[in-house]
Amino acid sequence: MCGLLGCVVTEKKPNEVVDGALGMIAHRGPDHRSYHHEKINGKNVYLGHTRLSVIDLSDQACQPFNSICGRYCLVYNGEVYNYREIRSELKNLGYSFRTESDTEVLLYSIVQWGVEVLRRLIGMFSFVFLDRAEQKLIFIRDAFGIKPFFYAHQGNNLYFASEMQPLIHLRQEAPKPDLQRAYDYLVHGYYDSSEFSFVAGVNQLPPAHYFNFNLKTGELSEPKRWWKPEISNSSSLSFDQAAEKLRNLFLDSVALHLRSDVPVGVALSGGIDSSAVVSAVRHLEPDVPLNTFSYVSNDQSISEEKWIDLLNKEMGTREHKVIADEQELEADLDDMLLKQGEPFGSTSIYAQYRVYRLAKESGVTVTLDGQGADELLAGYSGYPGHRLLSLIETKGWRAAHQYAKRWAQSPSRNYFLAWQYLLKIKLPNRLYSLARKKMGRDFEPAWLNTEYMAENGVVFMEARALLSQKNQGLRVKEALAHALMHHGLPSLLRHGDRNSMAFSIESRVPFLTIPLAEFLLSLPESYLVSEEGVTKHVFREAMRGIVPDSHLDRKDKIGFATPESTWLLSMADLVKSWIDQAPDLPFLNKEKLVDELEEVVDGKRNFDGRVWRWVNYLRWCSLMGVK
Repeated sequence: MCGLLGCVVTEKKPNEVVDGALGMIAHRGPDHRSYHHEKINGKNVYLGHTRLSVIDLSDQACQPFNSICGRYCLVYNGEVYNYREIRSELKNLGYSFRTESDTEVLLYSIVQWGVEVLRRLIGMFSFVFLDRAEQKLIFIRDAFGIKPFFYAHQGNNLYFASEMQPLIHLRQEAPKPDLQRAYDYLVHGYYDSSEFSFVAGVNQLPPAHYFNFNLKTGELSEPKRWWKPEISNSSSLSFDQAAEKLRNLFLDSVALHLRSDVPVGVALSGGIDSSAVVSAVRHLEPDVPLNTFSYVSNDQSISEEKWIDLLNKEMGTREHKVIADEQELEADLDDMLLKQGEPFGSTSIYAQYRVYRLAKESGVTVTLDGQGADELLAGYSGYPGHRLLSLIETKGWRAAHQYAKRWAQSPSRNYFLAWQYLLKIKLPNRLYSLARKKMGRDFEPAWLNTEYMAENGVVFMEARALLSQKNQGLRVKEALAHALMHHGLPSLLRHGDRNSMAFSIESRVPFLTIPLAEFLLSLPESYLVSEEGVTKHVFREAMRGIVPDSHLDRKDKIGFATPESTWLLSMADLVKSWIDQAPDLPFLNKEKLVDELEEVVDGKRNFDGRVWRWVNYLRWCSLMGVK
């Protein structure tokens, strides 16, 4: 796990600029940092790297990493867990190795098989591959976008980095806001759902994409997709057979994700997913010392401590817990915002930040996490609107009515709520925006200068996933595929990557492998969500005998929840000062923001997530020097 950066520029960069940019991602790789500069076809090529040593701790495995022949060079952020198996194949083909690292295996895999090898890799990665003979660079990101990759193409110059700050530093240009992203975030809470970032002109390489930069011509190719989640009902397995296969796939994945030359722990929230990871580790390694790291809320209504304690006792772990309050949030907010690089959704991200700090303090370098399970197994509330639509399209309204009645039997659900979920995905945009306004979510709030935004091309709509005619009867899996690649998982992965790397922790996500995703998306929807509306149906059965029944039979979900409204309202005066100190932006009316905040404090207006987003966005603008 590491950080990377670089650029291809016509003018040579001062050493202090490149060194300064590397210093901004030193937390991603505290064990070694260096950069390589060479001139190719009149262009200055810089490749920089900071290393967190996890596999092969020797200096020989440091980067930038050159092939023995000198033709190829690699800078790489991530891990390939099945590197030993691929290394054996390459040895049989005549390759020799001078390290025990997955870095060297990745380099020669690309040399031998090109981008075709990517589907075979079990891991997480973003990397830059230089072919000096062909005079080209290849930029690649893993299937799910677990590891980040930002880039900016300006004229003949190209800049790239694992995080936003060093890229901006290399570019030496004050960041300007992307107005559409600002609107999507501030009004609708959408972010990390497209290739565009919060900074105008800076893009993210989408998950499962790659592109080339031709050093002869200076041309940048369009990003090409190398994998996408395909949805079907192609599996012919019975439910029991599917559960058995899923059990084996998951255990195999966890076993691969345990490969490490440094101590490993697990981030435990208490829910099914993280509990399954802990239990799988204990099943595979009965005698290994196992450390878990958890956030515990001091608000009992949102605390998972009971479930955390039950699992830790059952699995014989060494438990580590952290409790946080608003004073600590206030003290840590600036650092967390800078490490995240961009605004984010809620204060629950702070709970995660503290969990990784705890892991660092406990001497653990690698953690496993349950992220991605909800988006593969139809978690959360079970996507009831999409399930109803599938049933209407295949079995009719009566079947949907019966399902809504059964779904409503679980906690925090009711019959009419199920149909509201359906309306949310089926209402035309105009009616949808009217309904949202009636519910207090105005698409053009008073604190927004809509005239200025409209002049600059902003679209005042919520980005909604499109329903494809070809996916009739597969609506849950259609929604899962969208959540995996666009709105949902990408933001969660960003939070996890930045929070873990803030403390030089490598966070691994064993649910997110291509074999697991392709298998789960081939199953009937009733295997994912039962006829009674129970989420993660097949996974619960797959893990019987490994995960305690108490956790498998849970129907509630809390996670790393924080008392956000209590925290922020107690900080109201500080929030007002942050709004006041923020740059004056022509698309925001700060006075009206403060007026609305005071209405919330006085109880005249309901608290919602927009309060946090105001704080987050304006404080980010201040810290990043947004103009």
